[in-house]
Amino acid sequence: MPDVSLRAPLPTQDALRDARPLLWINPQRLRNAPATSLPVAFAQARARLERCAPLMAHVFPELQAAQGHVRSPLQPIPALQASLGASQGLWMLKRDDALPVAGSIKARGGFHEVLSLAEDLAAQAGLLGPDDDRLRLLSPEAQKLFARHTVVVGSTGNLGMSIGLIARGLGFRAIVHMSADAKEWKKTRLRDAGVEVIEHSGDYASAVQAGRRVAEGDPDSYFVDDEHSAALFYGYAVAAIELQQQLADAGRPVDATHPLFVYLPCGVGGAPGGITFGLTQLFGEHVHCFFAEPVAAPSMLVQLMRGEGAAPVSVYDYGLSNQTEADGLAVAQASPLVAPLMLPMLSGVFTVKDDTLFEDLCGLHRHEQIRVEPSAAAGVRGPLWLRDNEAGRRYLDEQGLAPHMDQATHVIWSTGGARVPESEYARWLTRCQGD
Repeated sequence: MPDVSLRAPLPTQDALRDARPLLWINPQRLRNAPATSLPVAFAQARARLERCAPLMAHVFPELQAAQGHVRSPLQPIPALQASLGASQGLWMLKRDDALPVAGSIKARGGFHEVLSLAEDLAAQAGLLGPDDDRLRLLSPEAQKLFARHTVVVGSTGNLGMSIGLIARGLGFRAIVHMSADAKEWKKTRLRDAGVEVIEHSGDYASAVQAGRRVAEGDPDSYFVDDEHSAALFYGYAVAAIELQQQLADAGRPVDATHPLFVYLPCGVGGAPGGITFGLTQLFGEHVHCFFAEPVAAPSMLVQLMRGEGAAPVSVYDYGLSNQTEADGLAVAQASPLVAPLMLPMLSGVFTVKDDTLFEDLCGLHRHEQIRVEPSAAAGVRGPLWLRDNEAGRRYLDEQGLAPHMDQATHVIWSTGGARVPESEYARWLTRCQGD
């Protein structure tokens, strides 16, 4: 077993090992502050999604109303905020649960990576020029080309949904390796769309490893690597530009006296990491991003707590089970691509029990008529950690934020839920009927 000593106070270590909720504040934030100009890869991802929008509207009729853009609403949730006794600032839900087609936070990154693959293959075959209409990707010649290639991914569910649906929509063969904790309805939906689903008895990591092995043995297979993919990461980051515009439209400034707090559910880290990266490029020190993880699966927390240059570490090394109803967050080891990038950007990580996930899932249902899956409720208590926890209050004081909390905007990022079957959602609601 590796050395799993932590660079953190003993009470934090004890809470972590005992699977008790905790808030960890990142001491590395802003020590090497990133620039606030868009890097080339970020701008390229945005441009790709823009130029492929007409193609997406053609492939997926549900995107026609948005002219092929994959966007989600930003919705105030005042009734839920009041029910939790929070009076400072404005709480808003970034509703990636309502993203069309894939219905989860994984849509932008997954779509971006497969669109990138399609463009590259078509260009190499002489079927697509830099300025050509991307509808050429649906030509008979392009479709014949794509049919010879397989897109492979390992997933607990939502990334597989995103990759599988866009790959099949563009004419690729698609294979999704899914872990034991993946929900049955997600497997069924993928199979109904013509995606091959291979089930594994192990966890997320074993599904990823199996998918990688298969793809490595086939020159016509392309593996979408959730742990290492820059294409996924920058596709997710584009959501920051979307949020920036929505905040401006809502009259919510982001500056020294109007801080922005964003609470993002985290599994392997690609989606929340990409969004945090994008927001930090746009807003610099005025955005404060926190990851939310299950108490049994805080993969990013255990990695970040070890500091810069640390070797990979797993939640299993701390005696944690990695078992949670938040299937999209059931990841034992964080992305080695994303974790180091988060050290100068992320404000902190808090953990949440499954019972709290269901309380907040039901709170969104009861007070806001919003239906989400358990993973999507992980960030709901983020503002309360800052208000009620000693470490949270100290963070606000040290950052000079305490006097400005009445003007703060709190964005709780949802992940999925709109496409959950009624029977599954009803089962979740029974978890809190006695409230």
